[in-house]
Amino acid sequence: MRKIRIDAVLVQAVIAAALSFAHLHDIAEAAGQHGWKAWAYPISVDLLLVAAWRRLRTRVGSRPLAWSWFVIALTASLGANVATAGFLDLDHAPALLRLLVAGWPALAFLGGTLLAHTPTTNGHAPETTPESSPEAPQPSPAPDTAPDAALDLEPEPEPIEPPQEAPALPPAPVPAVPAALVEHARKVADAHHTATGHPIDTATLRARLGIPEPLADAIAAHLA
Repeated sequence: MRKIRIDAVLVQAVIAAALSFAHLHDIAEAAGQHGWKAWAYPISVDLLLVAAWRRLRTRVGSRPLAWSWFVIALTASLGANVATAGFLDLDHAPALLRLLVAGWPALAFLGGTLLAHTPTTNGHAPETTPESSPEAPQPSPAPDTAPDAALDLEPEPEPIEPPQEAPALPPAPVPAVPAALVEHARKVADAHHTATGHPIDTATLRARLGIPEPLADAIAAHLA
């Protein structure tokens, strides 16, 4: 079960409200309002005070209007507290007090109506975009340009530089060939020349000797 905690501020608020309520009742009764009418006056003052305070807390509507009615209701409450402290003879209430008490219902009704029916806006006009605003001027279409003028306005293409040729690679070094292999290749070449009447080519020499192509090229260079 949750424990009930007593808030000192809440207790103080209840005490202040009860005393102010009673003082307003006494002022109304001293001004000639008896019975249920005397009890209606403090209720009217407190309701106007709460309505003005709520309008100030929610930050909607006209803040000067809410402050004005808040000050009026607070003055009525504080005035009743001060008047019942012996500053006025409640047995012989002055005419001004009777006038204020008699006119309070109409004044409270006016304040409550203004607070309740004030437009709940923050005072800033809604922003409108050029697309949504009906009064925004529409941009006029750009005049059509002649084909020749449009061609003249086009930027000239930049000249394309021809691709640079890659530098020639140095000739591959001729691999060293053993002298014995050169002599053997020479004999094979002579035999081919005797049999065919034509000098041996590199492909045939490579096939006869069974050697890789770079080595065959190197031998052919020695035989040339």
